[in-house]
Amino acid sequence: MAVPKILLYYAFTPLADPEAVRLWQRDLCELLGLRGRILISKDGINGTVGGELAAMKRYLRKTREFAGFRDLDAKWSAGSPLDDDGFSTDFPRLSVKVRDEIVSFGAPGELRVDGSGVVGGGERLQPAELHRLVEERDDVVFFDGRNRFEAEIGRFRGAVVPDVSTTREFVAELESGAYDHLKDKPVVTYCTGGIRCEVLSGLMKSRGFQEVYQLDGGVVRYGETFGDRGLWEGSLYVFDGRGAVTFGEHPAVVGRCAGCGAATSRMRNCADVSCREQLVTCEACDVLRCTEHAADSPRH
Repeated sequence: MAVPKILLYYAFTPLADPEAVRLWQRDLCELLGLRGRILISKDGINGTVGGELAAMKRYLRKTREFAGFRDLDAKWSAGSPLDDDGFSTDFPRLSVKVRDEIVSFGAPGELRVDGSGVVGGGERLQPAELHRLVEERDDVVFFDGRNRFEAEIGRFRGAVVPDVSTTREFVAELESGAYDHLKDKPVVTYCTGGIRCEVLSGLMKSRGFQEVYQLDGGVVRYGETFGDRGLWEGSLYVFDGRGAVTFGEHPAVVGRCAGCGAATSRMRNCADVSCREQLVTCEACDVLRCTEHAADSPRH
């Protein structure tokens, strides 16, 4: 029986020929019947791919044979059932591209990468180490490194959620002065799988934040470790056909429908085709447009 899986991974490492890596990755995925999105730059690789478990294992093994990807950070999760041809239904196609950045903060000149990864980033914390820090300090600040709409359905308890709709807005947000009062506090950055925090924590340190940490492996690894028994509340938004994932048997529901306020973790695109906003909506309010709830939408 085919077992559908999704693999989330990244590696920061200098790449002399990103285009050659792109062609190799495209051919490897096509050979194994995988779908997903892979971004490559001179600084490394960032991907999410889905397919049958045996093919996925072979893909990861082959990718790690490349010297720079030997220690690639990989996280597994369950995928949706495969289609009749054995392809992942969580991704419409395979996309493998070369970009200036593998995570788009709009600051490629600031990122420094060597054979060990990002230079000058925050101190890494494993999930258990994060809990120890919170137990030892009463001034720890969780700082969400995702787009604000992702936090609507799940976030760390008491987290600061910057008002950004794209990752490229973070630099201006950090330089706005809105978070200067956090510069002498222990700040823990977090994101889906850890890659955005690799860059964000460095951007924060270079802008005067004194004690910056990053949750190693992101919310995915934290959820694998503590399920619904930890400091995370709600669902984790993911950029594929699943929409969101949960951890444990009794996850909290923190999202509120933009139309009626009902508790839900369901997120859909705005019904207006000219709008790219994501809205939290229950099934009854599925055709909401942004302009219909802008005045009275519940905020968190």
